[in-house]
Amino acid sequence: MASNSYHIPVLLHAAVKGLNLQPDGIYVDVTFGGGGHSRLILNQLQGGRLIAFDQDPDAKANVPDDERVSFIPRNFSQMLSSLEECNAVPVNGILADLGVSSHQFDDPTRGFSLRFDAPLDMRMDQNSHPDAQEVINHYDENRLKTILREYGEVEQAGRLVHYITERRKQNPITTTGELLSIIDRVASPKKVKQYQAKVFQAIRIEVNDEMRVLREFLEQSLKALAPGGRLVVIAYHSLEDRLVKNFMRTGNLEGELHKDFYGRPLTPFTEITRKPIIPDTAEQEENPRSRSAKLRIAEKKEI
Repeated sequence: MASNSYHIPVLLHAAVKGLNLQPDGIYVDVTFGGGGHSRLILNQLQGGRLIAFDQDPDAKANVPDDERVSFIPRNFSQMLSSLEECNAVPVNGILADLGVSSHQFDDPTRGFSLRFDAPLDMRMDQNSHPDAQEVINHYDENRLKTILREYGEVEQAGRLVHYITERRKQNPITTTGELLSIIDRVASPKKVKQYQAKVFQAIRIEVNDEMRVLREFLEQSLKALAPGGRLVVIAYHSLEDRLVKNFMRTGNLEGELHKDFYGRPLTPFTEITRKPIIPDTAEQEENPRSRSAKLRIAEKKEI
């Protein structure tokens, strides 16, 4: 299995502890990546089973030669149907680390990073569409502004989109360097990196349809979990974390708390974490990409 050079697992021990592992249980890691969380799960299984998902073809090289592991090269929006194909429903725990892997950030060809002048891509599954180049060059102005505002909370989105559309009339914008040069015309000199990161986040979310994928995954998790099973999710920005919090607290994505005739909450989960767990100072210093991480844990109630 891969070392931490592929991806440093975030909140490793807290996340795996949150699964409340049973040695003979069935567990799902829907964001396998470098296999860091999966490795720790396997170390605690005796007769149990691990099912790992990752849509990035590069992740397959990290899968261990272990008969307890089933690797599914699909997006985790397809989790429930895939588990049913494997005769693995219900499961005892599901883990999702929603961040982009270190490997994807560090690969200059993928277009995720601000550090490299790379082709505008940002696809986690390189067989999917659209890529970032299509979003930047072919989306109309209103759609681009909506994406930047909703997915990145980007200030002056209208001004930025104006510069993008004026530039693409001359020549297609094909590299991250070209996009950054446009972004820098709008960003405050004191907050250039933060502004760049917000824009890249918004485009990446759109390219990978991340919010739809998360919504579908959360709804499927309730169906896939056995009573007493745990859902463990690490989110990295407020859009993700809000959905996860709503779902764990109320059982729906809108966060609407339904009550029975006597006024008692009708919720399918017990929140194990009332407040999210965040990385301590040592982890944040060792792995700066963990700084925005928030871990939430919920347990499906017994019927």
